[in-house]
Amino acid sequence: MCFLCLCRANIDEVETDVVEIEAKLDKLVKLCSGMIEAGRVYISANKLFVSGIRDLSHHCKKEEMISSLQEIVNYHMILFDQAQRSVKQQLHNFVKEDVRKFKETKKQFDKVREDMEIAQVKNAQAPRSKLHEVEEATSTLITTRKCFRHLALDYVLQVFQNKSDSSPKNDNSMLSFMQAQHSLFQQGFNLLDEIDPYMKNLAAELDQLVIDSAMEKREMEHKHATIQQRDFAYDDSKVEFNVDAPNGVVMEGYLFKRASNAFKTWNRRWFSIQNSQLVYQKRLKDALTVVVEDLRLCSVKPCEDIERRFCFEVVSPTKSCMLQAESEKLRQAWIQAVQASIASAYREISENYYIEVTSPSTSSIDSASEPRERIVKGESILQRVQSLPGNEICCDCGQADPRWASINLGILLCIECSGIHRSLGVHCSKVRSLTLDTWEPELMKLMCEIGNTVINQIYEGACEEQRLKKPGPSSSRQEKEAWIKAKYVERKFLKKMCGSEALVEGSRKSHHWSVKKCRRHNSSIRAPKTRRKYRHNAGIMSPCEDSDESSGEVDIEQEASDPEDGRELDPNALLHKASRARNLPVMAEALAHGADINSVSEEDESKSPLIQAVAGGSLIACEFLLQNGADVNQRDIRGRAPLHHATCLGHTGQVCLFLKRGASQVEVDKDGQDPLSIAVQAANADIVTLLRLARMNEEMREADGPFGQPGQYPSSSPTEQQYRKCIQEFICLSIDEC
Repeated sequence: MCFLCLCRANIDEVETDVVEIEAKLDKLVKLCSGMIEAGRVYISANKLFVSGIRDLSHHCKKEEMISSLQEIVNYHMILFDQAQRSVKQQLHNFVKEDVRKFKETKKQFDKVREDMEIAQVKNAQAPRSKLHEVEEATSTLITTRKCFRHLALDYVLQVFQNKSDSSPKNDNSMLSFMQAQHSLFQQGFNLLDEIDPYMKNLAAELDQLVIDSAMEKREMEHKHATIQQRDFAYDDSKVEFNVDAPNGVVMEGYLFKRASNAFKTWNRRWFSIQNSQLVYQKRLKDALTVVVEDLRLCSVKPCEDIERRFCFEVVSPTKSCMLQAESEKLRQAWIQAVQASIASAYREISENYYIEVTSPSTSSIDSASEPRERIVKGESILQRVQSLPGNEICCDCGQADPRWASINLGILLCIECSGIHRSLGVHCSKVRSLTLDTWEPELMKLMCEIGNTVINQIYEGACEEQRLKKPGPSSSRQEKEAWIKAKYVERKFLKKMCGSEALVEGSRKSHHWSVKKCRRHNSSIRAPKTRRKYRHNAGIMSPCEDSDESSGEVDIEQEASDPEDGRELDPNALLHKASRARNLPVMAEALAHGADINSVSEEDESKSPLIQAVAGGSLIACEFLLQNGADVNQRDIRGRAPLHHATCLGHTGQVCLFLKRGASQVEVDKDGQDPLSIAVQAANADIVTLLRLARMNEEMREADGPFGQPGQYPSSSPTEQQYRKCIQEFICLSIDEC
C-alpha cells in the first residue's frame, strides 16, 4: 500500500479515536458535575448529621468521635473541591478549546485534500497532445501536493498532540482526585497502599509521554524541511506486489477505470488483486465489485493508442477493462502484478493434480511405482489383451501365450516373430513387451480395440483364395520371416478393397459413416480364414462400444448398397471416412492398402485423417494414427492443425495427447488465432491452463537448454513434472469417459 494511503488510514483511525475521546470526556464531565452536586448534597446532609451528633454528644461525652466525623466531612469537602478543579474544569477546557482547534484544523485539511484530488483528476485528464495543459496540470498538482504535505504534517501534529495531551491531562486529573481520595480514606490506607505501585507507574508513564511527545514534535519539524527538497510530481512511495501475501491481496491501490457506458467516463476506484480475481471498491469500506472472475482466462497489455497516459487493458473472453495508473512506474507494477497472479493461478491448478506419468508411448518406462489404475504393467496388460478373440495365439505363427506386441498394428506376437518385426523397422512395426514394459492407458486401450483377428482378416484376406499355407509354431525362422515380410511389407495377401465394403452405418444420405458393433462367434485356435460379408452401412467395430468378449472371428455382412455408395473408394478416402467414424479396423485396412497417413481431403478443406479423427471425438483413433506416423502439426486449408481443432471442439484429452506428442501451439491459423486464443474465447479454463502451462514449460526449456526431441519428456524440474501429471490425468479421464 502506498504512503499516502497508509497515512490516510492512520489519520482516519486517529480521527476516530479523537471523536471517541471527545464523546467520552464530555460524558465524564457531565458525570463529574453530577457527582459534585450529589457530593455537595451529601456534605450538607452529613454536616447536619454531625451537628445532630454534636448536640447529642453533650449528653454522651463523645468528643473524639465527633472530631473524627468532622475530619471525614472535611476530607469529603477536599475531595469534591479537588474533583471540581482537577477533573471537571481541566477536562471541560480540553473539550471546549483543544478539540475545537482540532476540528478547525481538520476542516482545512479536508479542503486541501479535496483540492489535491481535484488536481490529480485534472492531471490524469490532461491529454498528451496538449503540452501546455499537461505542464499546467502537473505544476498545479505539485504545488497542491506540497501544500497538502505541509498542512498534513500540521494536522498530524495537532492530532497527535491532542491525543497525547488528552492522556496526560486525564491522568493528571485522575492523579489529583486519587490523592484526595487517599486523604479522605486514611483508615483505608492498606487498600490504597496496594494501588500505590500503580500510581507510581502511572506517573512514570506520564513523564515518558511528555518526552515522546517532544520527540515527535521535533521529527515533524524535520519532515517539514525535508518536503522542500523532494519532488512530488508523482507519488514516490515504494511500489511492490506479493503473490504469496498472507491475506491473499497481491496488490492494491487507486486506478482510474473507464466506464462501459456511451460517455466513456473515467472514475477513480480502489483496485486490488486477490483470489485470482481483479476487484475494486468505490471506497475502502464498500463492497467488492468483481471485474475479472478468473485471471487464468485473461491477458494484460499496455495501451498507447488513446489520449490518456499510463493506461493498460485487462482483456477477458467476455469483456475488456481499460485502466489508468498515476505514473509509468505504477502502470508497469500493475501489469507485472496481473501477470504474476496469472502464473500463480496456473501453478496452483497444476499442483492439484497428482498422478505419476509415463514416458512417450514409443518407449518404455522403468518406474514401477505408478498407480495400477492408470499405468498398467506386467500380467495385468497381458491378461487384458490376451482376452480378446484371436489374441491367445501369435498373430503370425499361431504360437500360444504370446507376450510381445506390435503397438502400431495392434497385434500380439511370440518372441521369435517379435524379433522379425523389429528387423522390419519402426516405420512398419513397433514392438513392445507385454510383461517387461510399462503401458500408458491410451496404448492399452488401443491394443484392446483391434487384435489379431481383425488384423488377420485384413492382411491375410486372400490366403484362402491363393491356398497359401501359413507357418506354424514349429516352422523355421526363415519360413516365418518370409511370411511376415510378404504379409506386412510386400502385402501379398490383401484382398482387393471395395468402397462399398467399407461404408458404415448412417441414416443421412449425405453422410453414411458411423459405427456399429461386431458379431463374434467361436472359431478354432488357429488364425481364422473367413469370408467377408458386408452389409450396406455396416461397420466392423466401434472403439467406444462394447462387444461380445467370447473368442471367435468377426463377420461383417453386406446388404445391397444404394447407387451413390457402390463406387470404389481409394484407400485415402477410406482412411478419412473411417477416421471420422472412429472405426479403427477400417482405418487399419485403409493403411494396409497403401493409404497415406498424412493425405489431405480436397473436398473437406484439405483436412488430414488426424483432423478427421479429432472431429470424430475419439482419442484412441488419434493415438492409432500417431502410432502409425501421422504428423501432429499438419494443417488444413484454414491453417488449423489438430491442436486447433481439438481446442475448438473442447476435447481436453486430445489436446493433452497432442501436447504430449510435441504439437506446436504457437502456430496461428488464417484468422491469426493460435490454440490458446481459441481456448480463451471459448472460456475453457482446463484447456487454457494446459496450453499456458505447456508454453511456460517450453520457455523454461529454451532458457535451460534443449532437453530432447519433440514428444519426449525429460526428467526435469518439479514444474515440468507437475505439467506432465496434468497431461496424463486428463488423458486418463478421457479414456475413462470413452
